[in-house]
Amino acid sequence: MVRKKKLTLSTTQIILLSFLMTILAGSVLLALPISSANGRAVPYIEALFMATTSTCVTGLVTLPTVSTWSVFGQIVILLLIQIGGLGIITIMSGLMLLLNRKMGISDRLLIQDSFNLNTMSGLAKFVKNVLFGTLIVEGIGAVLYMLVFVPAFGARGIWISVFNSVSAFCNAGIDIIAENSLCNYATNPLINIVTSALIVLGGLGYIVWWDVLRVVRSRSKRNRKLFRHLTLHSKVAIVVTAGLIFIGAILIFIFEYANPATIGEMSLFDKIQVSFFQSVTTRTAGFASVPQEALTNASAAVSIMLMLIGGSPVGTAGGMKTVTIAVLVCSAAATIRNKNSATLFGRRISEGTVKKAVAVVVAFFTICAASTVLLMATSNASALDVVYETVSATATVGLSRNLTATLNTFGKLIIIVTMYFGRVGPISLAVALGSKNESQNVISEPMEDISIG
Repeated sequence: MVRKKKLTLSTTQIILLSFLMTILAGSVLLALPISSANGRAVPYIEALFMATTSTCVTGLVTLPTVSTWSVFGQIVILLLIQIGGLGIITIMSGLMLLLNRKMGISDRLLIQDSFNLNTMSGLAKFVKNVLFGTLIVEGIGAVLYMLVFVPAFGARGIWISVFNSVSAFCNAGIDIIAENSLCNYATNPLINIVTSALIVLGGLGYIVWWDVLRVVRSRSKRNRKLFRHLTLHSKVAIVVTAGLIFIGAILIFIFEYANPATIGEMSLFDKIQVSFFQSVTTRTAGFASVPQEALTNASAAVSIMLMLIGGSPVGTAGGMKTVTIAVLVCSAAATIRNKNSATLFGRRISEGTVKKAVAVVVAFFTICAASTVLLMATSNASALDVVYETVSATATVGLSRNLTATLNTFGKLIIIVTMYFGRVGPISLAVALGSKNESQNVISEPMEDISIG
């Protein structure tokens, strides 16, 4: 009797399938008439697009969220955003812990790979902290939003506040306030501060959270040199994030200062806060406080670069990640200065880390380049608008220069695939690079130098 071989899936395949199945399930629910605000089912391609952009926490939409979807549809979208931000593996692991079920080795491997962690110790506590920390931060954000939205919208303001808080923390950028995103609140300090804080906290990553809390608890109040006791990962994530936000804000402030279509007619204070918000939201959040199509070409170029870099690892943000770029820049600087290895904050970066960074960047640019060429072939939009759209989709940002709604069916399918690979591609690549080679070649290929540059 021939015994059938049991089909086993790798952790990479499980992660890919978990996102895919969530998208498909969400698209079916959103295609139901009950999900539509007018009671008539939307075309399936629109439901699939919305399910994809929600699960991949991107934020590009073909139809206005506030007027297209019913309360039921908005609940489905919010659940997809939360699942996409945390990951279906995290959600399922949290349910297991809630039901007092023990996590097996395969469950622990999945959690380790989905967060790209270096160890399997303390994973149950890590998942609990992630879920609890997320709930606390999103809850605080919702309460602060209510101070503005409840007086403006009444009881509906509570739902708007909860939705916006989850969307901001998960870096989704989808809102149910108005069809022009947060443009009506561009100069509201509370909305700007709360939204920016949620975006940054979600984008910094959970590892940085716990590391900062560890240092704060362990150091005495008299010792104020807390930064130097952080891990290298946290130092890089915090410094690069802060640097990019400030540099981006300064450049946008300069390039948009006299632009009447954006901040040209605003007071100096409002110009500063809107510039900072634009710099923050490009970190894969996708909320817009000024029309993106009205930005100068220089500001659009700055926004594209910020979108590509994105947030930090083990968080809710997308992009190539701050740590990845820092590693590449330091490696390039070391090569230029004829150094044997790159260093960051007095620590040597391993060759394996540099290789992973190179792989992630190549993967990102490959996805983005392919999407750009295909979208240009199916659209008459300008090159800048197409690149802005594809970078936004690849880095799961959600900012658009009003191109998404004009896409034909083929164009929408291109963006759907781009958002999916932009979200799961880097995760899968990180898992693949993190796994050990089962077989090592005893005899390696001969080496030969080639010219570079």
